[in-house]
Amino acid sequence: MPARHRGNGAVIKQHRNTAWWLVFPAVSLLFLVGLVPLIAVINYSFFDIFTLDSRFWVGAEWYAALVGAPEFYEALLRSLLFTTLVLVIQFPLGVAIALLIPRNTFAKGMMLIILALPLVVPWNMIPGIWLGFVNADYGLLGQIFKLVGWNFDYKFRAFHTWILIIAMDTWHWVGLVSILAHSSLSIIPETYYLAAKIDGARTWAVFRYIQLPKLYGVLTMALILRVMDSMMIYTEAFGINAGGPDDATSFLSLELGEDIAAFDYGPAAARSVLYLLIVLLSAWFLQLLSRKQDRRSL
Repeated sequence: MPARHRGNGAVIKQHRNTAWWLVFPAVSLLFLVGLVPLIAVINYSFFDIFTLDSRFWVGAEWYAALVGAPEFYEALLRSLLFTTLVLVIQFPLGVAIALLIPRNTFAKGMMLIILALPLVVPWNMIPGIWLGFVNADYGLLGQIFKLVGWNFDYKFRAFHTWILIIAMDTWHWVGLVSILAHSSLSIIPETYYLAAKIDGARTWAVFRYIQLPKLYGVLTMALILRVMDSMMIYTEAFGINAGGPDDATSFLSLELGEDIAAFDYGPAAARSVLYLLIVLLSAWFLQLLSRKQDRRSL
C-alpha cells in the first residue's frame, strides 16, 4: 500500500489489490475440491437416485423424513455426548502434558516427537491397534484387565465400548492439544516467571495470570478443530464395534456411512448436508464465543 504525497504535505494512501493474486491458486483449488462437490451433494439430496442417469425429483422429501425420525435425534445426542466427553478429557490433559514438557532441548524434542506420533498414524489402522491392545489373549491392556479380574467386554457392553472409543480418540488427538499449548507456553518471556517468583506467586497464580492468557488463542483454535473432527468421527468408531452394541455408539457419521453402503445416495446426500450444517453452526457458535471473549479482554 504505497503512499503518495500532496503538495501541502498530506499523505494519500493508495490501495492495490495485486496481493490477492498470490492467494488465487489456493482459492481456485479450494473451489474445485470443496465447493464443487458440495454443490453436487446438495443437488443429489433432492433426488431419488438409482443411477446417475436414472434419478427422480423428490424435493425436500429426504430432509423431512430425516428430521422427523427419532433415530436422527438419538444419533445427534450420542455425537454431542461424545464431543463433550472428548473436550472435557483431552483439553485439561493436553494442557497438563504441555506444562510438564521439560525445557531441556533434547528431552523436549523427544517428548514432542512422542506426542506427534499418534497424529501421523493412518486412521484406518487406529482401531486395529487398540483392538490388539485390549485383546485378552495377547494384548497388553487385555492381559492387565485379566490380571486385575476386570471382564472388559467392548463387544456387548456399551459402557466398555464408550471407554475404548474415548481412550482411543484421546490417544490419537491429545498430542495436538499438547503441542499447540506448548507452542504458546514457549514464547512466554522468562522475565514473567522471574517477576512472579519475586512476588511469591504460587503455581496456580502463575498459570491463571501468566500462562492461561497466552494459551487462550491456540486453545480456541484447537477447540474448533476438535469439535468439528469429533462430530465427524467414523473410521475409528466403526472399526471398534460398527456402532454397537445395540446402536449405543452409532454416531451421525456412522448412520451416514450406512446409507452410502446401502447405495441410498439421495438420503445420504441429505444427511451430509444436515450434518455439515450442524458442524458449521457449532464452529460458528464457538467463533462467536471467542470474539466475545476477545472484546472482554480489551
